[in-house]
Amino acid sequence: MSRTWLSIRIDLVSGGGGDLWPRPGRIFAAARRHTFAELATAIDDAFARWDRNHLQQFELDNGLRVSDPDPDFDELDAVLDIAKTRLGRLASGQQFVYVFDLGDCWTHLCTVADSRIDPIEAIGIEPDLPCPYWGWGTVPDQYGRRWDDDDTQTPMPPDPQLTDLPAIHPGWGPRPTR
Repeated sequence: MSRTWLSIRIDLVSGGGGDLWPRPGRIFAAARRHTFAELATAIDDAFARWDRNHLQQFELDNGLRVSDPDPDFDELDAVLDIAKTRLGRLASGQQFVYVFDLGDCWTHLCTVADSRIDPIEAIGIEPDLPCPYWGWGTVPDQYGRRWDDDDTQTPMPPDPQLTDLPAIHPGWGPRPTR
């Protein structure tokens, strides 16, 4: 396969009321035929978004927005349909923004690599959809929860140091008493 796919670096810059440093990131392989909606889903998967009931949009460097057009709100010539607009409109080195949840504003800087990639060489397969193939950093929960019952007001419970787990793996389970 020739080098026809895009490599797109996605850095999570801010969200949930604060800026992130160091910034977690992922690098994606994406075909020019993929849509921005498919890229948005891949980004949300890679950044552990589990509540998908939020608006999202891309902001291109030329001022165009790519999102679900709203005829009651948007000038239709200023918004490209996220489900129909293909990544083929992106150029090498281009930077753009992806925002998930327009309330909490999980904002990502997206950068298209200067050179194209062969997905077989880069990740070992040719995926049907955009696919992350490298990543780093701790991904924050989209609501800031640190544990299952976190209400953001209660202090963190003490660390049980693996004693709360079933004894089905070495080091797990209750410690023997002496």
